[in-house]
Amino acid sequence: MWQAYTKSSLILRVTIALVLGVAVGLVGGQDVADWLAPFGDLLLRLLRFLIVPIVLFTLMVGINQASAGSMGRVGRKVFVYYIGTSALAIAVGLTVASLFSPGSGMTLDSSAEVSVPENPGIAQVLLGVVPDNIIGAFAELNLLGIIFTAIVFGIALLKLRTSESHGALAEQLYRIIEALNELTLKVMSGVLHYVPIGVFAIVAGTVAEQGMETLLSLGDMVLVLYIALGVHLLLYCALMGAFGVKLRHFFREARTPMATAFATQSSSGTLPLTLDAARRMGLSRSTYGFSLPLGATINMDGAAIRIAISAVFAANVIGAPLDFISMLEIVLIGTLVSIGTAGVPGAGIIMIATVFSQVGLPIETVALLTAIDALVGMGCTALNVTGDMVGASIISRSEEDEQRSTCVDASRS
Repeated sequence: MWQAYTKSSLILRVTIALVLGVAVGLVGGQDVADWLAPFGDLLLRLLRFLIVPIVLFTLMVGINQASAGSMGRVGRKVFVYYIGTSALAIAVGLTVASLFSPGSGMTLDSSAEVSVPENPGIAQVLLGVVPDNIIGAFAELNLLGIIFTAIVFGIALLKLRTSESHGALAEQLYRIIEALNELTLKVMSGVLHYVPIGVFAIVAGTVAEQGMETLLSLGDMVLVLYIALGVHLLLYCALMGAFGVKLRHFFREARTPMATAFATQSSSGTLPLTLDAARRMGLSRSTYGFSLPLGATINMDGAAIRIAISAVFAANVIGAPLDFISMLEIVLIGTLVSIGTAGVPGAGIIMIATVFSQVGLPIETVALLTAIDALVGMGCTALNVTGDMVGASIISRSEEDEQRSTCVDASRS
């Protein structure tokens, strides 16, 4: 039985786990969910267990397979892609929500209270990128700090490998890091066998906690959000088609991290699976090793759509539909906020509350939205991870085209 299980398709196992999790959550209720909770917690622990080594070693190896100039070029492309798709996601969310008008006819409970964490601001977030203690950054899973550490030491190793005095020693160090990276991937291949079991437990618990009553009471909000997520996914497909990325190959490898992100509601927790999918896609390691860890922290297209639809929902609840200027303001503020709250606990609530305060929407409506937080978070996280992989795919493809063009020009000259 174990051999049959391990040899079967991983996405088939994850899909069956998702379906069974929904069924068990609806039928078994909270008692069954409580019993299954440790199995879901174990999956999250295993994925977090792999984050530090896989980000550190993958990024350092990736940097050392490219030149400093090409890394700077990739960095610019990644930044433009993340900013552009975040703004596009908010525009998509506003458009879809304006067509379906979620929240119309509902009344606001003025006594509702919601605890909103303090927004640290972009400057504080940027300062947090540089850890004052490397060990502390690793222990606290400060992903931006880990990325910064990997980039700094990766570039230093790249420079050292080209020096005459320490080149041989640096080359040996690089081989050790490369071996540690392969060792981490080997460990992850074992963790992959547990993913369907953990996904089943997490989905069953989520469905049991949310229940059908919550879904029915705010079903229009959930439905509109998933329609917007679907529209944005189609835009991803169009973007990949324009860059010559094969959609069938992409989704064949990306569907496992997408399904896992949907179940776990954690972009950073899914990162080991996302990096593994990019490797199996045949993408440039120097590209995905940099873009995916960064995207897991700052690229939140799903969250951006959630901001937009939540804003339209809140405006409809108080009977004051948004005008064009307010929508444009939401696009600008939401794009900056989705980047500026990277890695901050409670980032989703901070983003929504910040946008609401800027455009004059009542913070109390956030309390209504917390009832469907898990149902909304599942779809948004899946889109976040998908957007990361789309970005890595098209940037890797564009780098290949530039290198091919450079080789052609060099041969002609």
